[in-house]
Amino acid sequence: MTTAHTGLELYSQTADDAAAAVINRYSTSFGVATRLLGARPRPHVRNIYALVRVADEIVDGPAHDAGLTPEKERAVLDALEAEVMDAIATGFSANLVVHAFARTARECGIGADLIAPFFASMRTDIDTAAHDDLSHDAYVYGSAEVVGLMCLQVFLNAGLSAPARPAADLVDGARRLGAAFQDVNFLRDLADDADRLGRDYLDGAADDDRRTEVLDRIDADLAAAASVIPHLPPDCRAAVTTAHDLFAELSRRLRSSPAGAPRVRVPDGVKVTLAARALLGRPPKGSRS
Repeated sequence: MTTAHTGLELYSQTADDAAAAVINRYSTSFGVATRLLGARPRPHVRNIYALVRVADEIVDGPAHDAGLTPEKERAVLDALEAEVMDAIATGFSANLVVHAFARTARECGIGADLIAPFFASMRTDIDTAAHDDLSHDAYVYGSAEVVGLMCLQVFLNAGLSAPARPAADLVDGARRLGAAFQDVNFLRDLADDADRLGRDYLDGAADDDRRTEVLDRIDADLAAAASVIPHLPPDCRAAVTTAHDLFAELSRRLRSSPAGAPRVRVPDGVKVTLAARALLGRPPKGSRS
């Protein structure tokens, strides 16, 4: 006979379920990879993704479609960040996605040093239309690299009584994997970002030489990340390897696809093959370890 969840336990489980629903609706590739995580880290990574997605949606269309001005979008982001930090301090939020994230942050050691740069990058989307190399790097750190670092905190600390600091090589790998993911998506969404949102994240990457330069950087970042994925806990490796290899495949397809072509995707059959390869314990593509 099982005992029904009650009180905070039931509420927290409901919050986790809400976060899982967000990732299931918004991401197929990331959803596939997340399902390969062990039971220990899986809900926490979903909780991170859900908060990131909600914040991203504030600046990427839905809030504007609802009639919010840029000033109101900024106010909503500010309020969301404040609610996140308060929930981490108290252990509770009336917002299910925030509550789920705060539970993860408290258990896994995710603090303001990672959260503040993320929200700073989200605010950048409100008033910055074009990036140079310097602003691109700052934006990618806050929007993607710190998300990789949040996930690393989960991989190492979920289930522990006290979170530990990750080794420097794992920190570098997490940052570079996050950066590669972001730059791949910038290239995939080049036309949509320009036409719908009026943004240029890559300083003219429609130019062939610039596009090649960005792809070279992506492949270098993916190779660096591949070298440290085998050092992650066993219940994380297959998922991270799958995500890595999906984006390596996207990078490969982007090289053979001209700028302005339809959005590059990985067919479902290839996704399944990459996931199976990772589950068999094969190293990430490009790994020399």
